[in-house]
Amino acid sequence: MKLILRWFINALTLLAATQIIAGFHVSSFYSALVAALVLGLLNAVIRPILVILTLPVNIVTLGLFTFVINGALVWFMATFVKGVTVAGFMPALMVGILTWAVSTLTSWFLKEIDE
Repeated sequence: MKLILRWFINALTLLAATQIIAGFHVSSFYSALVAALVLGLLNAVIRPILVILTLPVNIVTLGLFTFVINGALVWFMATFVKGVTVAGFMPALMVGILTWAVSTLTSWFLKEIDE
């Protein structure tokens, strides 16, 4: 149940990002669901590899380079999910930061519910 709730919240976050961030657009709720699913899979599979490969840069930037990785994954996701467009790297970076913040809050709230 928690997984479906996270997926739904991430899709809503992507839809909200279209209103907040210029240069990012999701055409429908269905596209947002697909994009959230693909982004979750990319974060689970490719993100750990990228974090390990860029570990020296991550250490020098005190972990801030992770936001660049998140933005790159959003940009990569938009290249093959139909209905999602990103005008450049800066909008992708902003969406990556927004989705990170919402995911962090979601994890915190779901952890509080379990206790």
